[in-house]
Amino acid sequence: MRRLLIYLFVIISATCLFSGRGSTSPQSDIPDSPYLEIPAVLDALPTDSDSVLAIPAAQSKAIDSAVASDKTSRMRYVKSDLDAPVVFSSSDSMLIIRRDSAFMYGSGSVTYGDIKLDAAQIEMNLRDNTVYAVGREDSLGELTGKPVFSEGGTEYEAKTMHYNFKNEKGYIQNVVTQQGEGYLTGGRTKKDSTDAFYIADGKYTTCDQHDDPHFYFQLTKAKVRPGKNIVFGPAYMVLAGLPLPLAVPFGYFPFTDKYASGIIVPTFGDDYNRGFYLRDGGYYFAINDNIDLALTGEIYTKGSWGINARSSYTKRYKYNGNFNLSYLKTILGEKGSPDYSAQTNFQIIWSHSQDSKANPNMSLSASVNFTTSGYTRNDLNSYYSPSFTENTKSSTINMTYRFPGTKWSMSTTMNVAQRTQDSTLAVSFPNLTVTLSQVYPFKRKKAIGAEKWYERIKLSYTGLLQNSLTAKQDEFFKKSLVKDWRNGMKHTIPISATFNVFNYINITPSINLTDRMYTTRVDRSWDAERNIELMDTAYNFYNVWDFSASVSLDTKVYGFFQPLGFLGKKVKMIRHVMTPSISFSGNPDFSSGFFGYYGQYTYTDTRGQEQMKKYSRFPNALFGVPGQGKSGTVSFSLANNLEMKVKSDKDSIGEKKISLIENLNIQESYNFAADSLRWSDLSTSILLRLTKGFNLNLSATWDLYTYGLTPSGTPVKLDKLRIASGKGLGRLMRTGTSFSYTFNNDTFKKKKKNDKPGNDNSEAEDFSGGGAMQDRNRRDEENGDNSTDFSPDGYAKWSFPWSLTFNYSVNYGYGAFNKQKMEFDGKITQNLSLSGNVRPTPNWNFSFSASYNFDTKKLAYMNCNISRDLHCFTMSASFVPVGPYKSYNFHIAVKSSMLSDLKYDKRSSLTNGIDWY
Repeated sequence: MRRLLIYLFVIISATCLFSGRGSTSPQSDIPDSPYLEIPAVLDALPTDSDSVLAIPAAQSKAIDSAVASDKTSRMRYVKSDLDAPVVFSSSDSMLIIRRDSAFMYGSGSVTYGDIKLDAAQIEMNLRDNTVYAVGREDSLGELTGKPVFSEGGTEYEAKTMHYNFKNEKGYIQNVVTQQGEGYLTGGRTKKDSTDAFYIADGKYTTCDQHDDPHFYFQLTKAKVRPGKNIVFGPAYMVLAGLPLPLAVPFGYFPFTDKYASGIIVPTFGDDYNRGFYLRDGGYYFAINDNIDLALTGEIYTKGSWGINARSSYTKRYKYNGNFNLSYLKTILGEKGSPDYSAQTNFQIIWSHSQDSKANPNMSLSASVNFTTSGYTRNDLNSYYSPSFTENTKSSTINMTYRFPGTKWSMSTTMNVAQRTQDSTLAVSFPNLTVTLSQVYPFKRKKAIGAEKWYERIKLSYTGLLQNSLTAKQDEFFKKSLVKDWRNGMKHTIPISATFNVFNYINITPSINLTDRMYTTRVDRSWDAERNIELMDTAYNFYNVWDFSASVSLDTKVYGFFQPLGFLGKKVKMIRHVMTPSISFSGNPDFSSGFFGYYGQYTYTDTRGQEQMKKYSRFPNALFGVPGQGKSGTVSFSLANNLEMKVKSDKDSIGEKKISLIENLNIQESYNFAADSLRWSDLSTSILLRLTKGFNLNLSATWDLYTYGLTPSGTPVKLDKLRIASGKGLGRLMRTGTSFSYTFNNDTFKKKKKNDKPGNDNSEAEDFSGGGAMQDRNRRDEENGDNSTDFSPDGYAKWSFPWSLTFNYSVNYGYGAFNKQKMEFDGKITQNLSLSGNVRPTPNWNFSFSASYNFDTKKLAYMNCNISRDLHCFTMSASFVPVGPYKSYNFHIAVKSSMLSDLKYDKRSSLTNGIDWY
């Protein structure tokens, strides 16, 4: 009975207490100075020093929601010196003592302006405006709910934290914050009112596993300005928990989100031929948001040096591109010694593409790769790249304009081809092309009735203006623009029409008009007194034109064959399609004196007999000259296609087509107007589709005539067919093919019957280990690790991605002439190149490329690369194991671009492996 009376007394007292406080107007006690917001229920606290009010989680959340929704009716203001209200809450419970202190348990949160503090346990002093936060140990002894302090978009995690809202100073233990690309952790940290942090015994690393990083800089003391920089005193590097004797007296790490210029720190090393060096150092210019520029250089103690300029540019919806300019001055050996050499080389790489949205009528593109012949042999970085084995390089710049509303277009190009084997340059510039697409000039705009025969006549036009020169690299700029450069104009107008006869035969008559314009002509004569040929070059405007007319007939013939029943019912039908074509063409003899394209003179040969020699007056003409002799040629062509239809293995009703011979073509021609050698060489070609991704394309040319010797011993083709001499129809003159194929993991993999779309066995329920596998995958996802894939039985899947690509070409042709057999001996040339890639683990990668020389029966060149992903580091090794460029290069560096200078390079020279005798 006594206990019941006590309970009733407490309930009645509490009811009176809350009802009395609740009637007070919330606006009557608001002074003019800043205030600290406290929920209205806190006014119920007695003034007794021992009074304690415990607010459960449900009411605490209700207070929070009331603060957010209706501050006027649910908030009281306590006089304070703060500039903004402090709002606090907790998910578990709060304990408030005499308006002086507040204790928050279970995911407590305190907000003051743009400052927010979250922690598992928070103690707040309401009088001196300070807060203390700490985490809480779980049942396993791990610290959870660590204090997280955020201000101005930057977060800091710590073990314990003290903070004063009034003076904005704080003290933090074991702070963790991300600055730039790295993480800063500190043992003891102080924060001042300027938002600067002073750290003692701190660590800085770019490894995202900052709790146990693979490497870090141990900072004895440091000052951090968030978002700006870190300035630190003595520091040393710790790798895998092992302190290294790599220390610096001070350091500076800048942080910025803005596009900024800066210094590029060089790398150092030594080369056997050139001495010690500093390479790839310079300055980066952040010009604007559309273009940048990096100027770097290299210098060697023995006199070699180089400079490089790299830039990327882009403009949205307009264009984008990049260029790389390099200049090398290479000095080898000692001055005055026999092996001394000084070489100058440069490289120009430019790539440009225009967005199609920029101008639908005009486009500009560029693909420039120009290097002097010795650049790749003197650039250290070229030894381990595919460009080192390139024998030819080409560059093209093209601009095309299409005239709106017409079929006319105009383009100008510049072409440069290099052959590094003999330092030959072939430059064609400027080139101008004017094109008229195919038009029907006689077609009626408003056709009434059937189409007339003349409406099928179509024509097009192509005009070329070219200027070209082929010369050695060191002689190129010494050539004369007038005498050595080849230039000219060419106009081509093809006119044709197609008619159908008897519904099966297509007849196509055509006329081709060609006009050439040159500025030089060569006249030759014979000086009998000196017994030499004289040449006279005239510079003027010369027109060289020709024409030809032809008519062709073609059709298609279909044949079907159904195999006999006893051979099986797998093959349902075989179809053979033949496309025969015959054409007649002719042209007059443009070498006659009427046209004036050819000249002739008489001379006395070594035997004292007079001979007549006909020559072309345009020997080096860019577009050539019309051929000698009149022509009346009939040409035959037969194309074959062979396919069969078989039953599908997957579907008993379905069928599929299999190509047996994709195309088998035979071509031959006979010239009625020629006085000899009327038959042309027989041309054949075949295309086979062997597999889905592999085709065999083979072409061959057959020689139909026999050979003999001139009085001077030169082999010459005789006007006598091989079949008439009993040597068969023809002899293989030349043939060749090339193909490439890539083998990988899926090449030899057989597809299982149950591997159908939508049938994923990895999701099947497995009572032996599926639950453990799912739990493991879920834990990996929570930890951010998705690199391991598990099978349904709970074991980790092992994958071994690999690929092997080979390129092979083989060609057969005439070699030296065998005077005993009176035949040309055959010669086979082969080329083989291999490249491969192996990834035994997700972090290891091995790749190689090699070429084989069939003449020496040795590897001509081989380049190998090994790389290892070390999480926050990257390691790679490149080496050339065989050949005259045998060397290696080892590189290990931090992945972060901010610490890109934290690296180690070890490089050998190609002459390090010299055998001394």
